[in-house]
Amino acid sequence: MESATLDAIDRGLIHALQLDGRAPFARIAAVLGVSEQTVARRYRRLVAGGVIRVVGGVDGALLGYEPWTVRVRCTPDAGPAIAEALARRPDAYWVHLLSGGTEISCFTQSPDPVLLERLPRTARVLGMTAHLLLRGFALPDGWPGLAALTPEQADALRPPPAERREIVLKEEDHRLAAVLARDGRAGHAELAAATGWSEATVKRRLALLRASGAVNVQLDYSPRLLGYRSEARLWMSVRPSALLDVATTLAGHPEIAFAAVTTGPANLLATALCRDSAALYRYLTERVSALDAVQTLETAPVLRTMKRTGALPPLSYGRPA
Repeated sequence: MESATLDAIDRGLIHALQLDGRAPFARIAAVLGVSEQTVARRYRRLVAGGVIRVVGGVDGALLGYEPWTVRVRCTPDAGPAIAEALARRPDAYWVHLLSGGTEISCFTQSPDPVLLERLPRTARVLGMTAHLLLRGFALPDGWPGLAALTPEQADALRPPPAERREIVLKEEDHRLAAVLARDGRAGHAELAAATGWSEATVKRRLALLRASGAVNVQLDYSPRLLGYRSEARLWMSVRPSALLDVATTLAGHPEIAFAAVTTGPANLLATALCRDSAALYRYLTERVSALDAVQTLETAPVLRTMKRTGALPPLSYGRPA
């Protein structure tokens, strides 16, 4: 699938939604110097084209969930079907088919790794590993590859940082989050219909949930359609005494959309986004190779993305044709 044709308005809108997925179109329009109708029209086109969408979700830590990274090795004929089955699960996200279709990578959140117990017990699943994500250093919603606004424009759109504090979630909060998982920009009327609250109550509650960090709304995007055709998972074994320094350094690389310290023999996991395989090669041989504390490096290209974050979209989102 070829990358989408994007102009300065499109890229400015994408960056604006990365900063605040629910920023009013009127505010974005004022910052971009265009009409609100133009922003709304561009947004609908980008969503319809699979380039972006806005999704929301509950902070799993608030529910006592632990994030795990899972790798499944399987026979080539089984890879797509198993990856699709994982993508349909609400507790699985960032589901990628890797390495010639013989490996699947995904994340899961649950009080215990129940996902691991429910994978098909078949000869087509050759092996599986799972490791706990201990700390994130770079997250996809903060990837600098989307930056297009000036610092002044970004400051006008960036919401105040969440003041993390415990909130007891109600049943209505979960119904609200389920709607946001499908459409992070769902209107207050739709959220009110799902929760049974008034629109005014929904507005106040959502503001409280976001301000506390209990609910996050973020931009989901297709790197391939944005012109980054080479996406790869990197597993690194780093000397423990230098793990913090390497993770921090790696998170500062513009090619890195995700980086986290994990348990297991590969104690640092990352996702690299590059324009093409030649750019990925240069990144690995010139940037990563300069990190002397990296003792081993395993790289697997992402061949197909079944699911990123939020609920599974109704159409094939961000997948190569």
